[in-house]
Amino acid sequence: MDISNQYQLEVQDSRAEIKDYFLANEQLPEYREYLDFKLVKKEKVKAWITICISEGGKAISLPQVPFGGIWMQDSLSSEALEYFILIIQEELRKRGVLELEITQAPKPYQSNHDLVNYLLFKLGFRQEKVLAHQFFLGKKKIKKLIQSEQDRFQKRIKEGELTIRKGPISNFGFLQEIRSWNKSRGYDSNLDETRLITQVSEYPERYFLISLEKKGQAVAHTLATRLTSESLYYFQSAIDPKSQLKQGGEMLLYQLFILAMDLKVDFIDLGSSDQPSSANHNLMFFKSRFSNDISNKVTWVRKL
Repeated sequence: MDISNQYQLEVQDSRAEIKDYFLANEQLPEYREYLDFKLVKKEKVKAWITICISEGGKAISLPQVPFGGIWMQDSLSSEALEYFILIIQEELRKRGVLELEITQAPKPYQSNHDLVNYLLFKLGFRQEKVLAHQFFLGKKKIKKLIQSEQDRFQKRIKEGELTIRKGPISNFGFLQEIRSWNKSRGYDSNLDETRLITQVSEYPERYFLISLEKKGQAVAHTLATRLTSESLYYFQSAIDPKSQLKQGGEMLLYQLFILAMDLKVDFIDLGSSDQPSSANHNLMFFKSRFSNDISNKVTWVRKL
């Protein structure tokens, strides 16, 4: 049977339906359209992708977020997925799109990660960028790490006379501290504070702040976000250089694991460790103590 008789393409505004990956519902003003492309069989969605289209005719999935890409059911065949990619391109051409860019999520988010990347390659997409994300996978393993490290970190907290605060974001004063601390360390800050405040206001249940305080003053922050219901993403972190906090990065990550356990997520995404022209080996080594897996986030581009 012709596969085109089995599947249909549905296209709708991306805000018409709330998705588990909540950043796929965001719409930035510089793009004229945000659309969900759905592969449907017998009224059931088998795969989908959110794509935004710029005035210049470029389509992206997705800009200024960790990733976009294709999400699919485990039961979808390679032939059906290939058909989906082809009819997406056909529909975009009809809408005057000249180029399509897709940043596919790493494997822990989408179990068919390797199949998607393989088919994009075979269909003429060019690999433009690769970022390696480090992960810690497994609810039971998260709990086991917390238990094994508990005595050591409790001792550090007591010796440092530190107080731990973690939970939903109640105010945004920490943003100025993160900006100031990173600037004093010579780090570039690419955090769009206005946009972040909007996101937190719309999805307060998705964002969490971990802070270390000494004598009532914050000395370190980590911002985490629940990109999907099963994950926790290590988004932004900073330590006050004047605090002389010893092993503050490890203490923040340990508290991140406790938060992940409380939220009952399946895995923690520690993000990428990258420099403009090379891997950031020092940061990768630091994260390696808190990771048990690594998966690439690939950006693909194709002229239409």
